Amino acid sequence: MDGDRRREKRLMSSTTKTKRDLWPIALRSGSIGYLLLMVVIPLGEVFTQAFSGGVTGFFDTLQSPAALFALKLTVALGLITAIINGVAGFIVAYGFVRYSFPGKRMLNGLVDLPMAIPTAVIAMMLLGLYAPQGLFGSWLAKREISLLFAYPGMILAMLLVTLPFSIRSVQTLLEAGCGQMEEAAKTLGANRWQIFWHILLPTIRPGLLSGFTLTFLRAIAEFGAIVLVSGNIPLKTQVASVYIFGLVESSDITGASVMSVCLLTIALTMLWLQNRWGQEGGRRL
Repeated sequence: MDGDRRREKRLMSSTTKTKRDLWPIALRSGSIGYLLLMVVIPLGEVFTQAFSGGVTGFFDTLQSPAALFALKLTVALGLITAIINGVAGFIVAYGFVRYSFPGKRMLNGLVDLPMAIPTAVIAMMLLGLYAPQGLFGSWLAKREISLLFAYPGMILAMLLVTLPFSIRSVQTLLEAGCGQMEEAAKTLGANRWQIFWHILLPTIRPGLLSGFTLTFLRAIAEFGAIVLVSGNIPLKTQVASVYIFGLVESSDITGASVMSVCLLTIALTMLWLQNRWGQEGGRRL
């Protein structure tokens, strides 16, 4: 009887150990399988479609005047948006962290609103303000100033959509704190510029870089707000995302895939540069 019990205990122990060993394997397999299904396989399909006509066919499609214009315009507007929101995001984040003022909590909560609402709603906000019958539109129209269906309106839409990225990326690092180092530097006689350059900027540099990258990538990917605000005029206000939509509507899947690969290449390059510069900045610190 004792021998049977010992064998039973050993069997139960072996079964439990096997289950414990299988759990990490199942978790890793599930994670890899999910990423393959959601990211790798769709990416591979886009690249397959884009190069279905070979490398020559890819570049022939890309050399279309409308495609080149849409791609250049997208990158240019994305860079402008990232620069403006990079500066504005730092100023707003610094104000939230270092100062107290009436309505601060409400305004801080509203920062995340663009991520919580459809981007078409953001477009409607801009249309309500700057359309000819809008709150500011009639005043602008009398002075022959046009924001909608032009680059200024497109930049405004991108700025609104990407605002949370530039603010939160810096705000998190400022809240983590370098206040004690700043106070120590003041005690030692450092002026504001020296404190900013040698203490504050190195502390928030990863946040600035992350905010710039995320803002740029989100801006070039924007569709919902841009399609309403830009007017979608080929060779004038048509950006890459809207250009892709038009090609899909006309059943030109290869052309849409070519432009998609261009945007993917830009995104992957930016993420690689951010990771590399972030690591170098960390080593210097």
